[in-house]
Amino acid sequence: MEEGYRIGEAAEILGVRVETLRRWDRNGTLRTTRTSGGQRRVPASEVARLLAERRDRTPPIVAQSTRNRFPGTIVEVKRDKVAATVEIVAGPHRILSLVTREAVDQLGLKPGMKAIAVVKATSVMIEVPG
Repeated sequence: MEEGYRIGEAAEILGVRVETLRRWDRNGTLRTTRTSGGQRRVPASEVARLLAERRDRTPPIVAQSTRNRFPGTIVEVKRDKVAATVEIVAGPHRILSLVTREAVDQLGLKPGMKAIAVVKATSVMIEVPG
């Protein structure tokens, strides 16, 4: 069996119709191969390329439902192989976030950068002093 996906499988992964993939094949947007029986096959590398292009075109966030936003400055970033911690000082508050290392690398997070800690929790505890 050749590498890649049948056209229906590729369409499902990409979230488009089979007809769209056929049109992309005709106009050169998508590179396909043919089996000895004449069926289209979409190489995995083409599916990955199209998914990456779609991700890169994701529009920036201009509004969101989260109201707990704390603008501040990154003071420390600690990475390991999979996870990372990012410490932000926002006014008198120290906010520590546990995120993936991939997210830290993609965002280029480093001490001294301005950042916004966005907090959305399903539960909030309240303490009363003294």
